[in-house]
Formats: sequence, structure tokens, C-alpha cells
Amino acid sequence: MTDTASSQHDTAPTSPDVGADRAFLLLRTVFTIAPIAFGLDKFAELLTDWEQYLAPWINDLVPGSAHDAMLAVGVIEVAAGVVVAVAPRYGAVLVAAWLGGIILNLVTMCEFLDIALRDFGLLVGALALASLAWSRRRSVG
Repeated sequence: MTDTASSQHDTAPTSPDVGADRAFLLLRTVFTIAPIAFGLDKFAELLTDWEQYLAPWINDLVPGSAHDAMLAVGVIEVAAGVVVAVAPRYGAVLVAAWLGGIILNLVTMCEFLDIALRDFGLLVGALALASLAWSRRRSVG
């Protein structure tokens, strides 16, 4: 005796793009929400003391205090999330580049290497979003 619902699911036609569309939507959502949330938290400081993650050599390069630098970082992160929402082909690359900068900052501190590794995974995810966004553009246009 076969399960009708199961056999219908197995034989239902599916587009090969369904998985890519779902992955695109998930990645676009997370790379919109996460940068905006983390950017806003640079002002609220609810999650952590963000200044501890700023390498001293970068703090020496930027004008003002480490707190001022983190506020600027917050603005950039919010903007990156908005760009992902509006133009994911470009926003995803922007987020990937930003994550590369964060990784460089963390690695040069010789601290927070676990966070640098996590951010490398996020960078790869952002590049996957960019790839999906560009392939969607070609298939539509």
C-alpha cells in the first residue's frame, strides 16, 4: 500500500530554480536584517561593547575615538543592509567586502579569531548571494 500524498509529492513537477530562489530569499533576508541590526546596535550597545573589537592600529588611523569609529561603522552597516534589500547584486558584494575588512581587523589583533572564522563563513554566504543575484538577473533579462 502506497501513501498517496507521498507519491504525489515525489512526482510533482518542480523547477530546478526553486531551491536557488529559496536560497536567494533566505540569504537576502539575513544579509538585510543582520547588518541593519548590528549597525543599529553600535548606537544602542545592547549586544556587546563594540569598541573592544577595534584593532588599535585602525583606531589610530580614524579620526576621533573608538566610540566615534564604531558609530561610523554602524552607519555603514545600516547602509549596507539597505543596499542588499534594494540592489542585492551590489549590496552582497559590499557586505562581503565589509566582512573582509572586519576579518582583517580581527586577525591583526590576534584576538577574536573565532569571530573572524565565523565572519569568513558569512563572507562566503554574501558571495553566494551575489552569485545568485547575478544569475537571477541573467535569467530574467
